[in-house]
Formats: sequence, structure tokens, C-alpha cells
Amino acid sequence: MTAYQSLTAHIAEYNDLLNILNTLKWDMRTKMPAGGAATRGAQLATLTKLAKDIFVSDKTARLLDAAEAEMAGADADAYATRALQQTRDAYELQKRIPAELLGRLAALGPESEAVWASAKDADDFASFQLDINIELAEAIGYEDHPFDALIQQFEPGMTAARLKVIFGQLKAGLLPLLGRIVDKDAPLPVDLWAAEYDVDGQKALCHEMAELIGFDFERGRLDIAPHPFEISFTRNDVRITTRYDANYLPMSIFAALHEAGHGLYEQNIAPALTRSALTTDFIGQYAVGGASYGAHEFSSRMWENQIGRSREFWQLHFCRLQARFPDQLADADAELFYRAVNRVRPSLIRVEADEVTYNLHIMLRTEIEMALLEGAVTVAELPELWNAKMQEYLGLTPPDDRRGVLQDVHWSAGTFANFPCYTIGNIMSAQVLAAAHQHMPELAEQLARGEYASLLAWLTEAIYQHGRAYSTDELLRRTSVEGLSVAPLLDYLERKYSDLYQLN
Repeated sequence: MTAYQSLTAHIAEYNDLLNILNTLKWDMRTKMPAGGAATRGAQLATLTKLAKDIFVSDKTARLLDAAEAEMAGADADAYATRALQQTRDAYELQKRIPAELLGRLAALGPESEAVWASAKDADDFASFQLDINIELAEAIGYEDHPFDALIQQFEPGMTAARLKVIFGQLKAGLLPLLGRIVDKDAPLPVDLWAAEYDVDGQKALCHEMAELIGFDFERGRLDIAPHPFEISFTRNDVRITTRYDANYLPMSIFAALHEAGHGLYEQNIAPALTRSALTTDFIGQYAVGGASYGAHEFSSRMWENQIGRSREFWQLHFCRLQARFPDQLADADAELFYRAVNRVRPSLIRVEADEVTYNLHIMLRTEIEMALLEGAVTVAELPELWNAKMQEYLGLTPPDDRRGVLQDVHWSAGTFANFPCYTIGNIMSAQVLAAAHQHMPELAEQLARGEYASLLAWLTEAIYQHGRAYSTDELLRRTSVEGLSVAPLLDYLERKYSDLYQLN
């Protein structure tokens, strides 16, 4: 066995532990009774510390050194070389984080999420704590801003300074567009959400929609969760979730399309990168997860919004909804449904936001996180700051914390610096789909016919198959000849909503 193969075998065992952790997290969010939070936290803490001990062990260091010596001079662009470098980078980062801190983070997660559920209902903001993430940022290390340390876990290479530039460019385009739309907005002739849509019908419809765009239910499943998510163990075991509201049909449909978009990324990673029962040629830790969280969000946001909210999609598939809900949609047609699911209305809740206002919700949260981490604002001051930014960006003031600062689970789950990944995904989705149209002149006609396989094949070839081999900027340069750029997203939104609202 070569030194590299010895390293991959060792990391594969570490990867197995990570998958056990993910299985417990999936169960926690879908099946576990609320009373199990404390003991599940202890289980996650034990496994997290065990996995950490394995990964930052002297054995890992010896195997890394041997593999690097063996592969000196190898093709820098080869999967194996990239996986080796990424493993070295992860090892050096994880070494800086005390195992005890990781254990505390893991143990607090389930209990904090349970606290969030009750705090959200009670408007009790006092239960949220920030100190542990500041401690984590200090352990990882940074030069300019503690946010820079935390975002490396989700979006390697991104910084607070770069995000501020991106956000500035987006605001310059989004705020004027939103103002023009609000001036033209008018109620639709029929309120489609006044009816009740039975959950069993929604479940069947969500399964059908996910399968329609290519999600493989032989290698995946769809379940219910309070906060929709996707989690995968290999390309052959990918779990997605959605949630249902009998009085708001779009919630389940678009969450299912969103999470199926995540699932398509995972299911189409190259088989050679998957951890097998025997061995693997590549470091299994990097066979799932995509280039970054933002890169993963590109896939989910593209399938949810640019495909799933398009006029062409509903001209073809509205009949499926009407077949499931003939009475509720008796007075509707495809165009009305298209307008209803794309109506731009500043709202309090991020997950219900339209394409134009969604990124404003993300900027608000990110700016607050940065202020928290740098000590410019205290936890006690957050509700007031949140409400001020909501008024500034969206012209709304939440009536209570439940519909304001307490609405997201992320902070209570210990996840700081994750929110920008949604906006990065939105930006990237516009760039990648524009590139797909350039590479595939027939794509518009295929999508109008409901043929999604060609787009899926192109995305697999260009992006999905590579797993974590390339960074977000590298993937973009391989497809659209430039790094992250807001211009395609702003162009897409301008075209779509100028047509929808007759702005010109």
C-alpha cells in the first residue's frame, strides 16, 4: 500500500465517524422526541471529540508527511493532489481548535435548538449566547475580523471585507429595483392561499416535483423537518426534507425543490470519489459537501428559483397542481400561479422572502453577526438593532421577536457566519445558469419542454462531479470565465421583474 493509500484508508475511517454524526443529526431533526435533546447532545459531543482525536492525531500527521513526500512534484490539478492539500489545510485548522471546545459546541447544539423552539414561542431572547463562537474564532485565528475565522468553515477564502464590497454592489442594484416594484404592486385577482391544501396531497406533489428535476429516490428520501435541510452520507444516501402548511402551498413545494437541488449536487458527485466498503482512491472526507456552502446553495437556489419559479416551469406543470387540488385552484391558471409565487412583497420572514428581497434579509443578518463578533453591539441590544435594519432595508418593523430576531435557528444552533452562503449561492446560480445557456444554445427550448436531464448532465460535468476538488471561484472560472460577480444576478432580476411588473 502506498503512503497516499494509507492516508486515504485512515481518513475514510474518520469519514465514517462523521457520517455516524450526520445520521444522529438527521434523526434529531426529523424523528427524535423533544425529550431526547440532552442525551443526544452528549452522544454528539462524545463522537465529535472522538473524531477530532482521530483527525488531529500523531498518526494523521505521520501519514500526511509521508503522502506529501511521496507525491512531491505530482500534477497540482489532480484530484489526489488537491485532496491531499485540502486534508493538510483541514488538519492545520482543526489542530488549532481544542477538542473540549468542539465537544461543547456539539453538546449545546441539540439543547440550544430545543431552547430556540421554546424561546421563539415565548419571545425570550435571553437564552441566546455568543461567547462560544467568539472563542471559536480566537482558536481558529484571523488577521482583520473574527468573522473571517468563522466563515472559513463554510466559504473558504471569503472575508468580511470582501462581503462588504459584494453587499454594497447588491444594495446598489436591489434597493432601487425594489422601490420600483413596490410602486407598481397591486393585489392579485384571486388569493390562492385563502384555500386549504391538505398535507397528504402536498407530500405527493413534493415527491413528484423533486423527481421531476432528477432527484433519485433509489438513492435518496424526502422527510419532514421544522427547518428544511439536506444531509448526505455518500452519493448513494442523500436525505432531503421539507415542511408543510395547509394554508400556504408554496412553502412545501419550493423547499422541496430547494433541498432537491442540494441533493442533485450530492447524488452526481463522481462515483470514484465515494467511500466504498473496501477502499477508495481519493480521500473520502472530500467526496461529499461540494466546493463550499455557497457553491452548494447555487444548486439549490437555481433549481428552486431560476428553474422552479420560472414562467416556463409552471406553464408546463401547473396542471399537476390542479390535478391534486382541483377545487382550490379552480379559478386559477398557470400565469396567475406564476405571478403569485413571484410576487415581491417586503416581508418579516426570510424563508418566505421573494427573490428581490431575500438577499436583503441575508445582509441584515450578516451585518449583525459582524457587529456582534467585533463587540460593537451586545446580545441584549440585538432586537433593537434587528428592527432598525428591517425598517432601513424593507420598510417593516417586527411586532415581536418571534417574527424578528428569533426567527432563524442558526444562531441558537451555534452556526455563525453561515448566512452569507445563501447570497453567494444566489450570485453563483445566475452566473452558472447564464454559462449553461452559452454552452447549450438549445437549453431554453429544452427547459420550455420540461426536459431537465441535459441541464443536469451539463451541471454534473462542469460542477457536481468534482465534489470539493475545486473552490467556488475556480468552478466559476471553469464555467463562466470570471470569479464571483453580482452583475448576472442583478441582470436576471431586472429582466424577470421588469417583465412581471411592466416596469419599463
